[in-house]
Amino acid sequence: MHPTTPTESAGSARRSRTLIALAAAGATAAGLAVMVAGSPAGAVPAQGTGCAAVTVITARASTEAAGEGITGALAQAIQNDSQQTVRRASVNYPATLNNYANSSLQGINALKSQLTNLVNSCPNTKVVLLGYSQGAHVVGDVLGGGQGGSLGTATAPVAANVASHVVAVATFGDPRHVTNGPNFNAGTARTNGLFPRNQTQINNLNAFSPRIRAWCDANDEFCASGASLNVHLTYLNRYQNTAEQFVLGRIGG
Repeated sequence: MHPTTPTESAGSARRSRTLIALAAAGATAAGLAVMVAGSPAGAVPAQGTGCAAVTVITARASTEAAGEGITGALAQAIQNDSQQTVRRASVNYPATLNNYANSSLQGINALKSQLTNLVNSCPNTKVVLLGYSQGAHVVGDVLGGGQGGSLGTATAPVAANVASHVVAVATFGDPRHVTNGPNFNAGTARTNGLFPRNQTQINNLNAFSPRIRAWCDANDEFCASGASLNVHLTYLNRYQNTAEQFVLGRIGG
């Protein structure tokens, strides 16, 4: 075994603090539904049958029950206000804090398969991706390539002929947020998240920049390495209407 260097010790300590902080966020995740009225609970299958004009796929935050989680309120608003047929589905992945890297990797692989199957079966549907916290991590890594570093082996982006069907992406509190480089950042953050993306991943996502809005606000404990859990938990209080209008504009109403 190699001796542990001071740098390695500091990195391990920071990762431990990160997991403790993430666990604290998980303990308050139940409050998300209280903060945003009308947030659906439980697993949410695709609505209706056949192929819809628009399909909204949601990746939930860490520790939320299977289904859309808090971001379901945004999915519901899009479905209610669109003039088109809209189906909704959620990513089936652990969304756990225990072994976060493995959980997010399972989410990446699940969403890749889900997107590929959807495009093969409904090639004309316009795909909308929504993600909150770990779910935002998953969504961004599927399109831009992901993981790497402390998150483990890097993963490739989803195939280009699949990604081309994604017309709108809205994410909130992404722990992989990077301040300088992305053309799609929204919010007030001026510092990187806990697991910042590398330049190749940023460049890949920039190719989608007209289709993406990624909200991260200053002092968010996870997407901006700040000190406020409350900032991390309340994005839809601040940005749900803006995000909905962005998505409706991208899908054509």
